[in-house]
Amino acid sequence: MTAGPATPGSTDRVDLVAYTLRLGDDTLVFSQRLGEWIAASPQLEQDVAIGNIALDLLGQARALLSYAGAVEGRGRDEDVLAYFRDERDFTNVHLVEGASRGDFAITMARLLVFASYQHQLYGRLAGSSDETLAAIAAKAVKEVDYHRDHATQWVLRLGDGTQESHRRMQAALDAVWPDLDELFESDDLVRRLPGVAVDPADLEQPVRGYLRQVLDRATLTVPDVRPAVTGGRRGIHSEVMGFLLAEMQHLARSHPGAQW
Repeated sequence: MTAGPATPGSTDRVDLVAYTLRLGDDTLVFSQRLGEWIAASPQLEQDVAIGNIALDLLGQARALLSYAGAVEGRGRDEDVLAYFRDERDFTNVHLVEGASRGDFAITMARLLVFASYQHQLYGRLAGSSDETLAAIAAKAVKEVDYHRDHATQWVLRLGDGTQESHRRMQAALDAVWPDLDELFESDDLVRRLPGVAVDPADLEQPVRGYLRQVLDRATLTVPDVRPAVTGGRRGIHSEVMGFLLAEMQHLARSHPGAQW
């Protein structure tokens, strides 16, 4: 694997690891959350679809975490980074860790937002000067194109369906929307990686534009809500994150060193 402009022991190398980890954490955590719907979806076909989406995201996470471990050079592979880091070491956004409370509309709202964001992110990251990140993004953008379309179709179906489905879809959007702003927060890390990283602030306009189009078609209203308090990129998470990690990491921590 190539580490782009980073060199051993350099600040660039540390920053590249941190940036790659945040991308991998987003996909890993959301994959875990989506997996909760397998065998619990409203229809059999959706069990298969949401399972495939979760597997796509897990594949992205594996590639990103493996690359971060290789660049870091401390012997931490994808399993160590996934299962043996503590909550404050994860730098995913709050959006992906949120629980759906068993509400399918909330999950589709969250998937629509995240897939729209990822579609723009990976489309631009495919042009990164870091060859490995560019290759991961070039493959992933094809996957998230399907994820975005899948969520779009469900939001249209529920929003422009019955009076009850419309009400529940709007309520789901209202619940998810406060976490939207965190996706577009820029920071010194991405600014220290010009040509390598994608500045999330540059994604805000096209992502919001796509979301507005979908909501208009679905006869839904763009929520007018106050942004939530952020901190995921700094390892500050919501109360549900600890429960999610406990479930995800339990087996590996109960049997350290096991191979499967």
